[in-house]
Amino acid sequence: MDIKEIQNPEFLKNLSIKECNQLASDIRSFLINSVSKTGGHLSSNLGVVELTIALHKVFNSPDDKIIFDVGHQSYIHKLLTGRAKDFSTLRQYKGISGFQKREESDYDCWEAGHSSTSLSAALGMAVARDLNNQDYHIIPVIGDGSISSGMSLEALNQIGSENKNMIIIFNDNNMSISQNVGALTNGFSKLRTSKPYTSFKSDIKSILQKNEAGKTLLAGMTAVKDRLKDSVVESGLFGEFGLEYLGPVDGHNIKDLIHILEAAKEHDGPVVVHVLTRKGKGYKPCENDKLGNWHGVGSFDVLTGKSLSSLPKGKLSWSEIITETLCRLAKTNEDIVAITPAMITGSKLEKFFAAYPNRSFDCGIAEEHAATFAAGLAISGKQPFLCIYSSFLQRAYDQINHDICRMDLPVIIGVDRAGLVGEDGATHHGVFDVSILKSLPNIIISQPKDGDEAQQLLVAAYRQKHPFVIRYPRGNETYNPITSAESISIGSWVAYNTSVKTKCIVLTYGPEVDKVLSKVVSNNLPVEVINCRFFKPLDTAMLKEITSKNCPIITYETDMLEGGLSTSVLEWACDEQIELNLHRIGIGDQYITHGSLNQIRKDAGIDIDTLIHKINEFL
Repeated sequence: MDIKEIQNPEFLKNLSIKECNQLASDIRSFLINSVSKTGGHLSSNLGVVELTIALHKVFNSPDDKIIFDVGHQSYIHKLLTGRAKDFSTLRQYKGISGFQKREESDYDCWEAGHSSTSLSAALGMAVARDLNNQDYHIIPVIGDGSISSGMSLEALNQIGSENKNMIIIFNDNNMSISQNVGALTNGFSKLRTSKPYTSFKSDIKSILQKNEAGKTLLAGMTAVKDRLKDSVVESGLFGEFGLEYLGPVDGHNIKDLIHILEAAKEHDGPVVVHVLTRKGKGYKPCENDKLGNWHGVGSFDVLTGKSLSSLPKGKLSWSEIITETLCRLAKTNEDIVAITPAMITGSKLEKFFAAYPNRSFDCGIAEEHAATFAAGLAISGKQPFLCIYSSFLQRAYDQINHDICRMDLPVIIGVDRAGLVGEDGATHHGVFDVSILKSLPNIIISQPKDGDEAQQLLVAAYRQKHPFVIRYPRGNETYNPITSAESISIGSWVAYNTSVKTKCIVLTYGPEVDKVLSKVVSNNLPVEVINCRFFKPLDTAMLKEITSKNCPIITYETDMLEGGLSTSVLEWACDEQIELNLHRIGIGDQYITHGSLNQIRKDAGIDIDTLIHKINEFL
């Protein structure tokens, strides 16, 4: 069928199993071809095609609430709820989001871009439903990577005690972004191999109903139902929380999925439906991917599976530059260890993990634990490098504060994906970390302008004894290995274009330094550009020199203004009782949407052209 003609899920109610299977095939073809052009989350969505069809066939959304944990695997949900016609705009500026979005559709009852929120949200909705004397189903869909996080376990604990009606779909593909780790994962593997309880129960029921004696026996079995169940299926983790368990069921068999979901609808109290799926189902490059390379993709050739974009010669991603430097330092320093919360591939740590397996630790989706784990290593004499996405770092604030900074432990924190990230949107933009971390005592916060400075900052971090943050953006940078990289003086800034008679001064940081400098020099502007590579501590000596020139100052920030670089400069000037003619460019009090970096920067008023216009106003 033409997927773009779908208006809502109602048509599914009248489809046969054969027609549902054909629909699943059509959706996969549509999805592969569409994402090959726009980029997006492919593997996770290919794995839940039949499951999503079955959910919308059995339940009545939007009255019934379907919550996709993380939200990146909601593409099929979007297609079935009338958004296929807009799929060419996926993750583009003013197009549809790559996650559930309430403003986009009534069928999207929850929003998330981080894992493990679905169970807590579902319980809140269930309690509110019952307080309001309403009647509808709540169905959170959560993967085996997300369910092992602390937040999910906390939610399961209360779900078991509150005993509210909800149907938890445990989407088990033994993957999160890449393969899962930890003891809980091993426990789930036992559940995968257990005999499906629902199938066993149906077999017994069908046999006993064949004669009157059997029917009498069946009627009397209700009292021993739980004992019978315990003898044929181990509910594992879920049973310990007091949750009923159904499954496992083949997540690509629509008939079986409908059968088990209908059974779950009749259950009183919370019930877990264990669904076995294959990430990337139906597209060989995705099916064969064990490293997570097909989790989130750019445009690619459908026939070959090859990416249509490649790194320019001599360039690496910022993440790779950090990892290359870390590996080099680790050769001569056996105390260096690397830690990541389930982002080995995303943060390009594969090379370190391969070279130093005994000094590499994937904590799973557990940012809080990862931070305190790093603190424990540091207090025991090790030199941990904790690599964590900026937007995920938010979850570990208390641990960085209480367990790392308060004890002044030398944990090196690589804040990956710092700044705006583009198409993933508001949940993933890494624009809050400076504001979040800057008030913490003992911490040093830095950002390199280029690949050389990134290497030098990492060397500097390992030559001191305090918590040290190095933030770096998504994207690529020129890489020239510096075998004997010089350390950078902590808190030092660098001034450029100082030979001109300065009429304006721009304070900026990161890759923007060279971009601004290039514009200034090419246009012969009498503007001094300062590389403010340390947010904390400030280079107060240079600030005094700058302010003595009595020139207009522009702070050009690509993160939040509140609590950012300009805030620190203004606080310093206030304490020093120095009057400043300062104009601030940065992100105001708002969340930034998804889209290309150029477009969303322009929309937020933090593009280079806006800066040059302001410079010309001063001049």
